[in-house]
Amino acid sequence: MTTDLTQSEQEALLTLTLMAAFADGGKSDLERAEVKRIAQGLPSGDLNLTALYQRVLLRQTTVGHVVASLTTVETRHLAYEMAVCVCEADDTLNEAEQRFLEKLRRELQLDEQATASFQQEADALTQVPLGASMVATVEPPPLRSGSAADAEVDRMVLNYSILNGALELLPDSLATMAIVPLQMKMVYRVGKRYGHDLDRRHITELLGAAGVGLTSQVVEGFARKLLGGLLGKVAGGLGRRAGNQLASSAMSFASTYALGQVAQRYYAGGRSLSALQLKELFTSLTEQARSLHGRYAGEIQQRASTLNPTQLLNLVRGNPGNELQT
Repeated sequence: MTTDLTQSEQEALLTLTLMAAFADGGKSDLERAEVKRIAQGLPSGDLNLTALYQRVLLRQTTVGHVVASLTTVETRHLAYEMAVCVCEADDTLNEAEQRFLEKLRRELQLDEQATASFQQEADALTQVPLGASMVATVEPPPLRSGSAADAEVDRMVLNYSILNGALELLPDSLATMAIVPLQMKMVYRVGKRYGHDLDRRHITELLGAAGVGLTSQVVEGFARKLLGGLLGKVAGGLGRRAGNQLASSAMSFASTYALGQVAQRYYAGGRSLSALQLKELFTSLTEQARSLHGRYAGEIQQRASTLNPTQLLNLVRGNPGNELQT
């Protein structure tokens, strides 16, 4: 099905996405602020995203009421897939999120076996080890800070940025979700190259200090794709509405590039930057990265044309920052 989503379908999908973002009841102030910024900042046409945000936050609507607007099998599956991706963005599902997803599945009248398959794929993406891939590899020795060493990390960060920009051009739900695991893996590898062994907690704390929300990134990616008519089987595939696609791609390219550069300076400098300095640096580098996107837009589109959504797990498991050539 390739017809555009109706306004009521868009509103329902965005509302369920916001519900999923707050399903665990324990989102940080950063995530709440970021989701609010998204709602206030996205071009929404006839939709009032700020009103949707407030309605969800104040519990003025219910899952049952929202799903009534989704009358096709395709839109109902898309709603569930988006909710799973948002709930899993920052970690494995907790009990509250599991309850929310089970209630959503029942309200959507979806087959449990069919939805379980997608959830398993999402689980696998979020739990990919940060270190070496499944194939045993020899870790390179740590770098010493210097022009040649920094240039090597620069190339890796740029390659991850191109890849994530390309993933944002794909209409698949899991493609958007894969961006966060790839960003975390990139930060892990940057830290490793400067002699720092990191785990998920350390990386999440760094991202939080820089002002990067994990859940909010996925919410924003879905919101941009929905409003641009780009997401899922319902909204069509690669190549439609190129302007909206490029805007969404530029967002992922810029956030990945800025995050990689922040990690490089932080770990190369012995982790001496304060939280305020990290946040200011990320904001500044994000603006710089947006201006770089046009230079690499052709490479991003070419990379998107080679990506196979069924192989996302293998992609995240590997070391894609080294596989790309710039």
